[in-house]
Amino acid sequence: MDLGISGRRAAVAAASGGLGFATAAALVGDGVSVAICSRSRERVDAAAARLAAISGSDSGRVVGLVHDVGRPEGAAAFVEAAIEALGGIDILVTNAGGPPPGNFASTPIEAYPDAIDLNLMSVVAMCKAAVPAMQARGWGRVLAITSISVRQPIANLILSNTARAGATAFLKTLALEVARDGVTVNSLQPGLHATDRIAKLYGDSVAEIGAGVPVGHVGDPGDFGRIAAFVCSEHASFLTGTHIPVDGGSYLGLL
Repeated sequence: MDLGISGRRAAVAAASGGLGFATAAALVGDGVSVAICSRSRERVDAAAARLAAISGSDSGRVVGLVHDVGRPEGAAAFVEAAIEALGGIDILVTNAGGPPPGNFASTPIEAYPDAIDLNLMSVVAMCKAAVPAMQARGWGRVLAITSISVRQPIANLILSNTARAGATAFLKTLALEVARDGVTVNSLQPGLHATDRIAKLYGDSVAEIGAGVPVGHVGDPGDFGRIAAFVCSEHASFLTGTHIPVDGGSYLGLL
């Protein structure tokens, strides 16, 4: 299906691997020029080369940038650099790694500000840098990659549970404020997918844990990326203010 976004420009944060890379790959495959970032020059160059191979010579550009979106200033700087490199951005995909694991008892109060910077304030900063120009043009897509923990807190991830819930409240509020300007704001809430983050958290138990997912396995990042690309598409213009679980049925609530 033609998503209607060929020729658009996207900034995809923290996209040298995992779900960020999968999202960038799906967008590139649909003809979108993409700027990605990583803290590592080596990793972002390797990812950009892989994306360029997907795009081919007749599709959009791929730009790899070195920025740390774990702090608001780094997050804003990434968007500003993406705008300069691509001549503007029409699609913003906010994304960042997760904070360290821990529970209430084991997590010191001093750890919370860094987690909030990483998973909440980075989202605010990227939106501040990108959304006003989208409003002025009358078209834009903001998509945040958060976590199913927003709906159903995950044990031993109290920092991520807390910060991503705050980001979701911000995104819902922003969606209502910019809806009439042609800008949609949504988030995807991934469950377990076959990424390096999940491998680090669960080690050799990934397959066993995946067997407990209703579909019987952990998710394929490529499938996630294609869902993300659709939410950023022309066809999704009436979809805004939503927070969509992509978790193989793991979330059990009705709402």
